Amino acid sequence: MPNQKLKTVRRSVALPRDLMEDVLSVAPPELKGNLNRLVLVSLRDFVARRKAKAFEQAMTDMASDPAIRSECAAIAEEFAPTERDGLGHD
Repeated sequence: MPNQKLKTVRRSVALPRDLMEDVLSVAPPELKGNLNRLVLVSLRDFVARRKAKAFEQAMTDMASDPAIRSECAAIAEEFAPTERDGLGHD
């Protein structure tokens, strides 16, 4: 099986000059001289933020789902007697 990390997709993009100026003005020094690496880091950051946002939304949706809330309450009630297992009774 070939190494997936070695596969590269090449794309040309047209970027507005003012956007490039803004990007370079805030880019860390180690990325300013390497546009390819800057784009790569930025896209990975974009993907990570979008995945985190989707996860947060899924958790919010689950938290408001009556069936899930009911199941969580039933589980909490079932395990309530064990909450102090192994703890001293000071």
